[in-house]
Amino acid sequence: MSSKKNIRRKKIQRRVRKKVVGTSLRPRLSVYRSNKSIYAQLIDDDKQVTLVSASSKDADFASSTAKGKELAFQVGQLVAKRALEAGITSVIFDRNGYVYHGRVKALADGARGEKKEDGSNELLQF
Repeated sequence: MSSKKNIRRKKIQRRVRKKVVGTSLRPRLSVYRSNKSIYAQLIDDDKQVTLVSASSKDADFASSTAKGKELAFQVGQLVAKRALEAGITSVIFDRNGYVYHGRVKALADGARGEKKEDGSNELLQF
């Protein structure tokens, strides 16, 4: 049984997915948020394959005491580092129907990293 909130989110998700499409040059950074965890993955929609993924359930966070926005920020940094190792520097952010606030925003900020003097981001470009 779906709640009104999930039905609304799915409706927004379908509407946004028409415009937001990831390619191999610029994959889509998709975010999924559950009550306890947060997941992020880079998706090439042309080939329908996941290139890089990270979540708060990864072994890297097993001993971490961070929760909420702090943990989402760290997941964002991890997915950005894995993307840079795979040779990906620019992505399209897909908030997946969630409001750009709280943990979703923290993940995006973590994936961007710090601003450089020339105006570009340290990790991923959105």
